[in-house]
Amino acid sequence: MLMRTDPFREMDRIVQQLSGTSGTWSKPSVMPMDAYREGEEYVIAFDLPGVTPEAIDIDVERNMLTVKAERRPAAKNDTVQMELSERPLGVFSRQVMLADTLDTERIQADYDAGVLTLRIPIAERAKPRKISIGSTGSTGSTGSTGSTGSAGGRKQISG
Repeated sequence: MLMRTDPFREMDRIVQQLSGTSGTWSKPSVMPMDAYREGEEYVIAFDLPGVTPEAIDIDVERNMLTVKAERRPAAKNDTVQMELSERPLGVFSRQVMLADTLDTERIQADYDAGVLTLRIPIAERAKPRKISIGSTGSTGSTGSTGSTGSAGGRKQISG
């Protein structure tokens, strides 16, 4: 149901970790995610520790889901001297192509303990359903519809 749109994102993430660069709005860092089906909905969980809910932006255009977030450095006064800074800062982004079988009009988003969780219901048109078989003839008929020019309920074309 989900498809990664850029096969080189993982390589970019590794290079950014090794080089120590943080994401920018023009070249954001990738955020880790899990995606799975739970009953009648798809669940996507993004790790965004230290990001405030106000700094998260979620967009859906057609079937492309885009999540962007920015983790800013904590405000410090002039007397603080940073000794070690390993937590990633900057802009994080992830794009996920959603299948047509998902209902993008009813996405729910929750943010708790640094994890953004999106719940996307399966569209009604994609759920399995029974199709009843109707009869085209009278109840006592055994195959003929009683109308001329048709066979089995279909119009015959002669030429």
